[in-house]
Amino acid sequence: MSELNNIALKILKNGKGILAADESTGTMTKRLESVKVESTKENRIKFRETLFSAKGMSEYIGGVILYDETIKQKTNTGKEVPRLLSEMGSIAGIKVDTGAKKLAGSPNEKITEGLDGLRDRLKEYSKLGAQFTKWRGVYNISKDYPSKLSINSNAHALARYAALVQECNMVPIVEPEVLMDGDHSADDCFKKTSEVIKKCFEELLLNKVDLTGVILKPNMILAGSESNNQITYEETAKLTVKCLKESVPSEVPGIAFLSGGQTEVQASENLNLINKFNDTNFIMSYSYGRALQQSALRHWAKDINDVEGTQAVFDHRAKMCTLAAQGKWSKNLENI
Repeated sequence: MSELNNIALKILKNGKGILAADESTGTMTKRLESVKVESTKENRIKFRETLFSAKGMSEYIGGVILYDETIKQKTNTGKEVPRLLSEMGSIAGIKVDTGAKKLAGSPNEKITEGLDGLRDRLKEYSKLGAQFTKWRGVYNISKDYPSKLSINSNAHALARYAALVQECNMVPIVEPEVLMDGDHSADDCFKKTSEVIKKCFEELLLNKVDLTGVILKPNMILAGSESNNQITYEETAKLTVKCLKESVPSEVPGIAFLSGGQTEVQASENLNLINKFNDTNFIMSYSYGRALQQSALRHWAKDINDVEGTQAVFDHRAKMCTLAAQGKWSKNLENI
């Protein structure tokens, strides 16, 4: 097994998942303001440190995706953030794209930027303690989208990114997110997601990326948020497993789903059923942002010094996600 494969498996083994705490300063400001907390540098690290030092981190969270500001910060006890994570038994990761911008030639779609200067940034992040990275491509669904241009351009960017990351001995998370927005059917989502993922792996192979050292972060197969034809959790699970079975090469060690606008309980219920129907060799776990943090953030906002209370809320959510990643979650555990 390669060193990269070992890192990927360490992050996702035994039902552990990834905490996506890589919100940009702008996104974090919106989240904090939504619960009436001022978005200062101090408050941002205070909330994150509260989660990063929770007991549940060592039991349930194998990796944490950080943002540029956070990986360079020290906690209130003077520790570098990657060191705190390491002490909690978790691996530090870093978001390295610079965001999705209008795609030239198809202005209603997006292309993710950030390849310029990436090699040097990766060296810096590696020195700071990061062992894995994340890059997100986003795709709209409608009658006309995603276009071939969007599918090809984002796949190429994800592959170039992944090759540079592995050159720096880090594990790339490849995140092609087909968005939930719209009134499309689950069947449309299945077709488009399959096309997007297949193209990504075609480009990854062209760019000589070692697939045993990659984690895929896809969306689940869902009907659009405005669709009148929503499907059951069971149908979501079956379609998601089918899509990945047909689209992802068997060398890939693990898949960590994004929550993509689902509620905390929905994201757990869907992941649990995916694991009940998982007849592949892929580890199927989670890489959640809001679906791990939202309840904890609401609790913390009532008293930002209530560390223990906030951590108890976070620990419960992380436990639910890990049980779901093992196919052992049930709704009645939510209220215990």
